[in-house]
Amino acid sequence: MLVKFVEPRSVMKLIRFWPPYFGAGIYVKSVNKDFTVVETRMKHRFFNTNYVGTHFGGSLYSMCDPFLMFILLHHLKKDHIIWDKSASIQYLRPAKGEVRAIFKVALEEIESIKKKCLASFSIEPKYEIEVLDSKDNVVAIVSKTLYVRRKDAKELFRARKTV
Repeated sequence: MLVKFVEPRSVMKLIRFWPPYFGAGIYVKSVNKDFTVVETRMKHRFFNTNYVGTHFGGSLYSMCDPFLMFILLHHLKKDHIIWDKSASIQYLRPAKGEVRAIFKVALEEIESIKKKCLASFSIEPKYEIEVLDSKDNVVAIVSKTLYVRRKDAKELFRARKTV
């Protein structure tokens, strides 16, 4: 698994060369120091344009796909399993020019997720990410549900049932 061998900051720098992102022109603009905020961007190019001249919807979604999971993996990977469970995108207006999305998971929320995973077999935190154009207009909203559980959840909950 790539995550075990490469630091998240390196993944964020190299992800622009991953074929789906390279082809769409998606890149990570910035990552904050404690790896709780990631900003992605995508310039409008002929290769990510749809038939009517706006951003291809699949590229808009793709630029929002793994980053919440990456943030949680960075903070919880030693003890937790994190997966994307579901997602949807609502297109609000045609997207032209450079677009961006900002992913934030506060350290307090990460601690809350850890606590909830001790009390429950798994949890499914939900997030909404706005995709903005260069004029700060919301062009799309991505809704994501993640799946998070402790790696030892089966043993923990099996032990609780026998007590």
